[in-house]
Amino acid sequence: MKINKELNAQILTRNVADIVVRKELEAKLNSGKPLRIKFGIDPTGAYLTLGHMVVIRKLREFQQAGHEIILLFGNFTAQIGDPSGKTQTRVPLTQEKVEENAKNYLEQVGKVLDLEKVKVTWNADWLGKLNFGDILKLSSVFTVSQMLERDMYQERIKKDLPIGLHEFLYPMMQGYDSVALESDVELGGTDQMFNMLAARPLQKSVGQTPQCIMTMKILVGTDGVKKMGKSEGNFIAVLDKPQEMYGKIMSIPDHIILNYFEMCTDCTTAELSDFEQRLKKGDNPRDIKMQLGRMIVEKYHSKTAADEAEAEFIKIFAKGGLPEDIETIIVSEKQASLIDLLVAHKLVASRGEVRRLIEGGGIKINQEKITDQNIVLDVSTEKLVQIGKRKFVKFISN
Repeated sequence: MKINKELNAQILTRNVADIVVRKELEAKLNSGKPLRIKFGIDPTGAYLTLGHMVVIRKLREFQQAGHEIILLFGNFTAQIGDPSGKTQTRVPLTQEKVEENAKNYLEQVGKVLDLEKVKVTWNADWLGKLNFGDILKLSSVFTVSQMLERDMYQERIKKDLPIGLHEFLYPMMQGYDSVALESDVELGGTDQMFNMLAARPLQKSVGQTPQCIMTMKILVGTDGVKKMGKSEGNFIAVLDKPQEMYGKIMSIPDHIILNYFEMCTDCTTAELSDFEQRLKKGDNPRDIKMQLGRMIVEKYHSKTAADEAEAEFIKIFAKGGLPEDIETIIVSEKQASLIDLLVAHKLVASRGEVRRLIEGGGIKINQEKITDQNIVLDVSTEKLVQIGKRKFVKFISN
């Protein structure tokens, strides 16, 4: 395999948080041998965010360098639940839901990776075949004290919250995935470091060369403060419609513009430097965000979609217009609570979010801000509801 030193340097640096062990990985990359690059996903939801795609984009760099990408779907582990970063035990998923989510994930990952060159695997193929003796042998590699070192467990102990014994086994199972796949490198988020490290002693115990580990930087959400996440409501989903995706990008605070260029686009170092200089010399951040929005929407949709999304944004926000195509929802009742309507039709994540939006002046009815959280809509005549800056819907009774 031909070695691309420039690409290898990018693999080792761009958006990388940590590498275990860096010298080992450098040697592997410079060996000319195709490596087996593992990335595991427990398909616990229906969609991915731009935060998830930071890791997927790194996988693409490995793919471009000629290495084998192994996309592992945790159809066994997802039924148990990864405890990483959780303050309580996660609810297990059914096999049917896991497979449905995995199918959705593949569609989204395919927007970045060449799926024809990706090996898709399922960990139930080997974890489901282990017997109790196998589990005892594997678990003997670890100690209870090692597991209890995890901060999240210390927090649960302080709060007198339960820790399931099966949660101790999760890192072992993820580690065994690497044994089954004989992975050379595993990628993941910083919150996965403990689980990924579990593979090294397991691989060593069976005579394999322990895998190297690469964790990626965390993409901050649209609020500019917290990690991008579905529960925080600060995310941009890969499956967002072009106009919604573009609008969310335009809403990010100015201080994270460069982070988004670096972590969500293919900008070169020179181009990133140019954007930085433009911001420093006083160019309007809005104009630079518009370039960012076009680049990201074009990546996940098309150039035509990006152009249309930008035109729609200018029409709505710069000229005070309304979108061309506003969804109309027909309801059976003549009068209904606004909160109930928005939650029932999944226009917001929760009742609490509706209340926060109303408190912040973020909801309009017929283009007028409302302040009453208990407002009841008379939908015998059509009502136009604006949620936040970008979402519009019409309600009318049948």
